[in-house]
Amino acid sequence: MTPRSWAALSFAVLLVALGIAVAVLTPWQRPPAPRADQLAALATLPAERVAQAKALHAELRWSSYPSMVLGLVVALLLGLTPLGAKLVNLVPGPWPAKAVGGGLLVLGIASLVTMPFAAWQHAVRARYGLDIRTWGAWTADQLRNLAVSAVIGAVVLLLFFWATRWSPQWWWSFGAVAAAGLVVLMTFVFPVLVEPIFNTFTPMADGPQRTALLELAERDGVPVKDVLVADASRRTTALNAYVSGLGPTRRIVVYDTLLAEASPAEVESVVAHELGHAKAGDVVSGTIIGALGTALLVIGIFLLGGWTGLLRRAGVESIGSPQAIGLLLAIATIVGLLAGPAQAFVSRQLEARADRHALELAGDPVVFESMEAKLSLVNLGEPDPPWLEQFLFGSHPTTVERMAAARAFARR
Repeated sequence: MTPRSWAALSFAVLLVALGIAVAVLTPWQRPPAPRADQLAALATLPAERVAQAKALHAELRWSSYPSMVLGLVVALLLGLTPLGAKLVNLVPGPWPAKAVGGGLLVLGIASLVTMPFAAWQHAVRARYGLDIRTWGAWTADQLRNLAVSAVIGAVVLLLFFWATRWSPQWWWSFGAVAAAGLVVLMTFVFPVLVEPIFNTFTPMADGPQRTALLELAERDGVPVKDVLVADASRRTTALNAYVSGLGPTRRIVVYDTLLAEASPAEVESVVAHELGHAKAGDVVSGTIIGALGTALLVIGIFLLGGWTGLLRRAGVESIGSPQAIGLLLAIATIVGLLAGPAQAFVSRQLEARADRHALELAGDPVVFESMEAKLSLVNLGEPDPPWLEQFLFGSHPTTVERMAAARAFARR
């Protein structure tokens, strides 16, 4: 068999493995949330706040959808025309310089063209009181994000093009393994190395709240290293908490805004939901699915690299040359858009399971419902969004679905 045949066989095997992983790791049954309960829950929310949330999201759509379309158009222009290759050729020097410099140039342009829409969204959120950062603080966060992306992107590009030069026919094999390993590694190091770049985390002070959260985790059988408070209030008024990391890096993180706005029982309800993710191994499941998907992408890029018509359209001779960075961007963008609805569906199933876990662990559906209502009202989330938008992009059940699930749980 030729290397291309082995790659095609490996792609098929990994595709089946990904399908099995999704089928096995995804909870297909969701807690009941009758529509009648959803409408009844919606009627309990302050009408003026619901109207304000609808107005906010209507305004945000004027920037989010054009940004998505523009990002796709720019990626296609950079990848399916010689433009991307010409930009890389502007960088002088040997292939490492072109890989890093050309890659940052192409990816930087793709990011910068949508930056005005991001600024527009910041302005809208600030006007509604959700984003309290000054323009200077917002710009600093954007620069931090670009810096992190640039470092990771430079390392990935160097390794990718080194591999394609070292073994032009077999780079896909160890490249797929390395890409999957990188996904696993980031799961461990992200909470320790990346999260502190954007937030300051301090241990929660000893007291009843910290004790209650640690006891909740212990009762749930989920070992955590610490309970931290994130200084989210310097950026937003939104409420949130999460459990991040695996093994020795796992910790409960609570936004300081949540501690300020929610009662101790409501905080426990939110944390119980997050512990549900840890209890069910959702981080591990996501890592497995992400690793398989990333390995598939690497092998798929190798297979597409044999399509001479595609290479000719991009103005490159080989997928393994730095001039193909624009083409790689176009492929990744298209794959991301196509995979988005499936990822959103799986995410909603996992979130619904975590909701059920929170109801069972905390045992107080009234508090759960009040907390979901508060999250929606304070975060100005649209409690009952358009069904198509929820289907395509919704990563969580809607607010009214979650409130209805609490009511159904209470009846049981």
